Parts: sequence; structure tokens; C-alpha cells
Amino acid sequence: MPPSKPPAVRLLEARKVPHRLIRFDPAIRSAVDVAREAGVEPARVLKTLVLEPEPPQRKPVLLMVPATIEVDLKQLAAVLGLKRLRMARHADAERMTGLEVGGISALALAGKGFPALVDAAALRHATVFVSAGVRGADIELAPADLVAVTGARAVDLRPGTSAE
Repeated sequence: MPPSKPPAVRLLEARKVPHRLIRFDPAIRSAVDVAREAGVEPARVLKTLVLEPEPPQRKPVLLMVPATIEVDLKQLAAVLGLKRLRMARHADAERMTGLEVGGISALALAGKGFPALVDAAALRHATVFVSAGVRGADIELAPADLVAVTGARAVDLRPGTSAE
């Protein structure tokens, strides 16, 4: 019996958004390792970070960044006009999103009130890969479609830059 369709795939199919599903060993949690499995450059595989803003908001922020990027949370908070941002602990991220770490996806959470951000550098690629909403599955799609479906705001995460 084939595995069931991940939540993000169902959403993209309903909206007729072109995409490609790739599956890999669900034990793989690193976006860099996903890139290796998919045979693509790590800059095209976006990891989704769950960030808790201060002052607190109703929902955490979902930040999609290339696998190789380390985010300066202080800089990002300043860009967003927030006092502070902190990375959610794994257990908190799972509780807040209802998805398992390694499968947290802005696509799977689209329309559920989570503010989404994407590194502006990712928009320069023809396609990017993001989690499909379950461990062991990513979706390849055009960055413009990712932004359209998730409502993500592009932010430039290079040192010394501001929001676009």
C-alpha cells in the first residue's frame, strides 16, 4: 500500500500548484542531508524554523531558510520590529504546530494563522524544496508558488540588511 499523501501535497493539488514530491528516510532530519539525498545544492532545500517572538503573538513565526544558513535572531528581530526572537524548543514547536520536528512545514500550516517568512535569497532559485508536513517527504516547487500559498514575507538574512 503506498504511503498516504502528506498534507502539503493535498493542499497543492487542490490549488493546482505544480510540484514534485520526493521521499527519503524519515530518520533524516537535517536539511543538508535531505539535499544530499535529493542530489541538489543545499541552498535549494529550505528548513522551517519555529520562532517565538517577543512581545508574544498568538502564533509563532515560521521562517524558511536554506539548509546552510545560520540565522542571526537578534538581527531578524530588529528587521521585524520585535524586541526579541527565540528558537522554539522541539517539544514546543511540535505542540504549537501539531507537526513533528523534521516535518514542520509552512505549506502544511497555510491558512492556519502562522506568520511565514522566507529568506529572500531562496527566491532566486527556479525551484526550492520544503517539508511536505511529515518526516521523510519534501516538495519541490517554484518559490513564487511557495510565497503565494503560504503568504510568506521575504526577508533578507544577509548580515546588515533589512526586510524587503
